[in-house]
Amino acid sequence: MPWFLYLIECSDGSVYTGIATDVQARFDKHCSGTGARYTRSRKPVRLLASFELADRSSASRAEYRVKQLAPAQKWELASGARTLESVLPAAIEDVAAGEPAAGEEAAGEPET
Repeated sequence: MPWFLYLIECSDGSVYTGIATDVQARFDKHCSGTGARYTRSRKPVRLLASFELADRSSASRAEYRVKQLAPAQKWELASGARTLESVLPAAIEDVAAGEPAAGEEAAGEPET
């Protein structure tokens, strides 16, 4: 099942980053006040962008990397001026693309 990394613009101009399997349902939770604590005090304004990843693990790692970006870099990511791949290490990019990460074997391949 794919997971998504999403970016939300908040009422104070900040960008909230999260992960979910259903981005619209999660955005609706943030809007209703039952989402993250951060978005309860900084009301969501709009969904800026979402990016599909292979699984929860790769989505969590991508979320960690994006949360480390400066606010201006998050806006660049949301606008398309920066790609998600540009902020992810190669191992996460491979997992996001469905390939095994460095040091891992693909399922069904014999060990050599």
